[in-house]
Amino acid sequence: MKTIEEILQEAEHLPLEQRLTLAHRLLSSSEPNPSPEVEEAWGLEIRERIMRYDHGQTQARPASEVFSELDDQLGT
Repeated sequence: MKTIEEILQEAEHLPLEQRLTLAHRLLSSSEPNPSPEVEEAWGLEIRERIMRYDHGQTQARPASEVFSELDDQLGT
């Protein structure tokens, strides 16, 4: 069996799209399977957020700004 370091070195040579797909699949495999009710609730929340954005009721913020603010709050 390969070590994590060996797998990482191989993964770094993949095209960006494949690296992103790999990262998504790894993260997804570690999350519990949500119930259909939770999936439906998140779907509704997402649609409502998009609608508010499309109607100018909310504004987007750059991710870098959000993460910087979180870093400041967490003291990292």
